[in-house]
Amino acid sequence: MTQTTIVNIPSQRIHDWDSFHRVFQEILGFPDFYGCNMNAWIDCMTYVDDPDSGMSATTVAEGEVLVLRIDDAAGLQRRCPEHYQALLEGTAFVNHRRIGCGQAPVLALMLSGSF
Repeated sequence: MTQTTIVNIPSQRIHDWDSFHRVFQEILGFPDFYGCNMNAWIDCMTYVDDPDSGMSATTVAEGEVLVLRIDDAAGLQRRCPEHYQALLEGTAFVNHRRIGCGQAPVLALMLSGSF
């Protein structure tokens, strides 16, 4: 059975690209050199099971899954549809990238709230 770690992402704090990246950097502990764009987000999330990479203070053990619980995901989708879509696509790309390198998926989303 795969172990999971759930991290709550307060989507109500996301209103634009700056706040999107600020929230994820703060909650997950992305490094100071985090580029605040989706390529950098994908890079940080790809190595969430590699604490030695220094890409995220929040890590899981190899073979485990990090679940991002997006509180009020429906509100985020209505308020910031581009950011919501980027979150979905970025998460999928992280796992696609890892599978392409022979690694297990490491990231999942838990979307809470009414749609």
